[in-house]
Amino acid sequence: MKILIDTNVVIDLILEREPFVEQAVRLFQKIEQGNLEGYIAATTITNIFYIIRKIEGRAVALEAIKQLLSGLRLCSVDRQTIETALNFDLIDFEDGIQLACATLSQLDGIVTRDRQDFLNSPLPVYSPTELLNQLQ
Repeated sequence: MKILIDTNVVIDLILEREPFVEQAVRLFQKIEQGNLEGYIAATTITNIFYIIRKIEGRAVALEAIKQLLSGLRLCSVDRQTIETALNFDLIDFEDGIQLACATLSQLDGIVTRDRQDFLNSPLPVYSPTELLNQLQ
């Protein structure tokens, strides 16, 4: 199964945000074990760097990016991605970019803690718990 991981789930893992970190860890373990292919939008890298740098500092942010690159695949963001995102007309444009990336990359779904951000998605949208249950 190929799944796009929303920024909030990645940040849960990196910042060990309670009560969400346990599910994020389990999800990334599935990726490491080869039971799941994890993807993020290329633009997610810069967003994560910005957030982590502000909270934990540059060195921690750079190390987090290196770790992400070793385990996740990137979906490119180009003109077609942006135009597709605009057509989805989601409230949050960043979510539209992620949905466009997942759709154009022919992924099987999106995992997020904010399912309502992906209303009317053409792809299945899972919470981390739902996806983990499905993988068992």
